[in-house]
Amino acid sequence: MRNAPQLLQAYLDGIQDPASVARLFADDGVLELPYLKSLGIDARAQGPAAIESFIGSLLKNVPDFRFRNIRMLIETPEQAFAEYEVEAKVLSTGRIYQQMYAGRLVARDGKIALLRESLDTIAAANAFRP
Repeated sequence: MRNAPQLLQAYLDGIQDPASVARLFADDGVLELPYLKSLGIDARAQGPAAIESFIGSLLKNVPDFRFRNIRMLIETPEQAFAEYEVEAKVLSTGRIYQQMYAGRLVARDGKIALLRESLDTIAAANAFRP
């Protein structure tokens, strides 16, 4: 059974495979980026099917989306916290999306119960808004 740091690393490493990443989540697991609400974006997905769809639609617009420069800052069996970066071209705008994420993962029974990510909303708006 995977612990929280292992689950977070698997999520970060596997982001290019939405189905594989979605299987890391519990049936009621949640992926959320709550600060995107300030941009009018509902960035909350619950359950593996919704999470797979959410990540898949992101990859359609940002096909080279990959996490890099991962720094695990807190590692316990139930929770992990890390910072990680993305730099990739957004197809819809032609701009480069350069972002630093902070992610907190809560594990339950070897699955992701919650992954909450924060990010710089200005950088997101500059890259994704026309």
